[in-house]
Amino acid sequence: MSASSIATAKLGDVADLNPPLTACLRDDEDVSFLPMSAVVAESANAVDRETRPYAAVKKGYTAFVAGDVLVAKITPCFENGKIAHAHLTRDFGFGSTEFHVVRPRAGQLDARYLVHYLRQDSIRRQGESRMTGSAGQRRVPEPFLAGLDVPVPPLVEQRRIAEILDKADTLRAKRRVALAQLDTLTQSIFLDMFGDPVDNLYQFPVRRMIDLVDPARPISYGILMPGSDQSNGVKYVRVVDMRDGGIELSGVRQTTEKISNAFRRSLLRPGDLLMSIRGHVGRLAIVPTELDGANITQDTARLAVLGADPVFVRECLRTQALQRWMARHTKGVAVRGINLGDVKLMPIPMPIQSKQNEFARLAATTDDLRRVHRASLSELDALFASLQHRAFRGEL
Repeated sequence: MSASSIATAKLGDVADLNPPLTACLRDDEDVSFLPMSAVVAESANAVDRETRPYAAVKKGYTAFVAGDVLVAKITPCFENGKIAHAHLTRDFGFGSTEFHVVRPRAGQLDARYLVHYLRQDSIRRQGESRMTGSAGQRRVPEPFLAGLDVPVPPLVEQRRIAEILDKADTLRAKRRVALAQLDTLTQSIFLDMFGDPVDNLYQFPVRRMIDLVDPARPISYGILMPGSDQSNGVKYVRVVDMRDGGIELSGVRQTTEKISNAFRRSLLRPGDLLMSIRGHVGRLAIVPTELDGANITQDTARLAVLGADPVFVRECLRTQALQRWMARHTKGVAVRGINLGDVKLMPIPMPIQSKQNEFARLAATTDDLRRVHRASLSELDALFASLQHRAFRGEL
């Protein structure tokens, strides 16, 4: 089937957007509850983790049903790819008001096919350009989704395409699992050498994060509005680019020199430690040499670690104990975040430098393995993107 022979339709003509709840539910009836955090960017599925009585959610939450497609509308959640197919343990679900609900019409559009269509990077970029609202609270409007031109081959073809993309996505998921296991190994080595950093059973001296950072390059967040991706500009790192303690270079975008220069305070050097501070708080990455002079977004803090080994600090912050510390200091409703003032006060136990360096050498071994797996994942990502492109052009 060629691209020219595939019928297209406006999404608003083959799906209902943000449909109202028409069912009559009892106040004591259990419904599925699915917050924004339940939608993982790397997954095309969202599975509810809890149920709540209808009385507790009927006001102030978005209603949907099993099988609906959920699209995060607020930045950075939309930009981070929070788009998923809702799998519920109850017939009805409720979740964040920052979800757009898209309900494919029976006989016209397959939900899995739609999920893969909406997850295309080209669609996300179009959505970013159409966002409305003030900085930090920008949202994808419903008319953008309603006006999308969706290829609509026969349902049997839609399901065939969705099955192929699901299988390719499964391969990527397995590689991500391998990377996660390597993360577990690094954390196990850290805990074996230094113990829980909050309990601090070895009674290491404790210093605040601000005391470990180069005073000439204080803790800073980055660019508020980087604008459209440039073919030749200054690279900048988003939270979505930070994976497994490192940075996925293939997805890094570029902004103009003018915009970057307005945020020179957050320019990067190799070895800097990055920490996400909005949305998904506590994601961490070490800046590689390839990003010398690059920048970051407002959702990330740059920690120019000077008084300790940055790899040691990275793994210290990745422990469950300090992740819980961050969670306790994270505030907000629609988009949660941690203030830089709290980041500066994070307590870091400080073993002697030789022990930090020894750990860093051991961590480098697993980092090398990570790079191998990450390269493989990058190849799988490129294959998946190619399959997506071909699928919606009728070439798959």
